Amino acid sequence: MALLITDKCTNCDMCLPECPNDAISIGDDIYEIDPNLCTECVGHYDTPTCQKVCPITKCIILDPDHIESQEELWERFVLIHHADKL
Repeated sequence: MALLITDKCTNCDMCLPECPNDAISIGDDIYEIDPNLCTECVGHYDTPTCQKVCPITKCIILDPDHIESQEELWERFVLIHHADKL
């Protein structure tokens, strides 16, 4: 699954620099996560860094509209970071 930033977001800027896939950007009102770039940090870290650094409880959640397996997240990681070697 990709992650989703909820409307609890206070735009604190903690998550933006932590995303290894550059999936987080500034939206109209709150930060947003691009589900096509989010791998839940698979390939980089054991847990999503954005969730780790977010000071608001349950602000960054699993996106129910983008349900994916670990295998699919790994495939996305490879496409994002190793596409030039495929």
